[in-house]
Amino acid sequence: MRLYNTLTRTVEEVVPVEAGHVTMYSCGPTVYRYVHLGNLRTFMLADLVRRALEFEGLRVTQIMNITDVGHMVDDSSERAVDKMLLAVEDEGLSPTAIADKYTEAVFADAAAIGIRPADAYPRATEHISEMIELTQILIERGHAYVADSGSVYFDVQSLPNYGALSGNTVDKLRTGHRDLEVDPSKRHPADFALWKTAGAGRVMKWPSPWGDGFPGWHIECSAMSMKFLGDRFDIHTGGTDLRFPHHEDEIAQSDGSVGHRVVSVWVHGGHLRLSGHKIAKSTGNVVRVEELVERGLDPLAFRWLTFQTRYRSEMDFTWEAMEAADHRVKQLRRRMAEWAPATEPTSVAAKGFDARFREAIADDLDLPAAVVVVNELASTTDMPDGERYALLASWDHVLGLDLEREAKSGWMPSDEVRALVAERDQARGAKDYATSDRIRDRLIEMGLEVMDGPDGTSVRPAD
Repeated sequence: MRLYNTLTRTVEEVVPVEAGHVTMYSCGPTVYRYVHLGNLRTFMLADLVRRALEFEGLRVTQIMNITDVGHMVDDSSERAVDKMLLAVEDEGLSPTAIADKYTEAVFADAAAIGIRPADAYPRATEHISEMIELTQILIERGHAYVADSGSVYFDVQSLPNYGALSGNTVDKLRTGHRDLEVDPSKRHPADFALWKTAGAGRVMKWPSPWGDGFPGWHIECSAMSMKFLGDRFDIHTGGTDLRFPHHEDEIAQSDGSVGHRVVSVWVHGGHLRLSGHKIAKSTGNVVRVEELVERGLDPLAFRWLTFQTRYRSEMDFTWEAMEAADHRVKQLRRRMAEWAPATEPTSVAAKGFDARFREAIADDLDLPAAVVVVNELASTTDMPDGERYALLASWDHVLGLDLEREAKSGWMPSDEVRALVAERDQARGAKDYATSDRIRDRLIEMGLEVMDGPDGTSVRPAD
């Protein structure tokens, strides 16, 4: 398995710290609003990485955090916005109730598009003590300091390689981070908060050696990832927008606290765009899973749609493309029902298809290439149907499209139906349309829907 490592700018083989066992941390949702398809594409990247590694026979432990404290803001700034507290004000619920509501919602949406659950979902609010301990270690190692304001900041000038992930080195950051924190007692404009002193009236705050306050956004992931996976783990995933400042600062905290590189491979996914603009909560430019369902589309088809584009690239979402993806996934399921039951794929052609699919997946998740293989398999006549079924069923461990749904629903074409379909295709090939129509009418009388496609006649139980 080879993945593009954002830190080294190269495609590298995944070599686990522990042989045969890959450890992976994925940046999860901030649970103050519903997630949209752009968020879910990022979460699905982690799901695909995990599925692909398991497809190669590796054991994978995946941790995904739940940010239920809210992104780090500067209470003294007029531009300060705590998204969690805004949701509390808007909905009249407690912070815990808000977090619970949207955590359950994101789990449901993720399941709808076939994202398998992580092994653990640590919440930021449940790991405040670990964040305080990590902050103390960074102070002791000379990487952090307590400012006059009482807040604790990471000293970016204390780490020579700060900026290696994003290219935003200290020399380029004279104006500070993108969140525009204002604190004149910081040593450098780019120094970022590990712990913030709570302002007047702040609801979410905890006691610490530096007074009541709350953690910085970045310290959360460092504390939780190392608690669950140790100070050396294999893969860290997230959206490309998290490279800076979040992941850059996470590297500074984690590596600075232990004195060595903690994460081996950093994997980032590209944005999902709608009408040429990034899908984001901040702009209201969002599409949710429930909208797919309302349009009669299978949410799993969103996976097939994303497979048309490499995960590192930006991708445009259109309803036309989504509908085409839905049609294709349902078509593949019908074909699987026609091909059942599975037989051992032992032919030369089957082995060739399998090798091509596996190589595409191993080559930095080249899903567009894998899609080509799937489509060729669906149309080939060079192997028995049972072998085609077995291959697609095997590949679906990675694809996650529930391709055996119809085949396992209890309906399979009878020998009589198979014979009629073959006879009709032969008649159509000979341009004997009278016979073709007669057989079609017979199939309809048997309660079947008859569909003509480039691969010939396909049938399924009529609705």
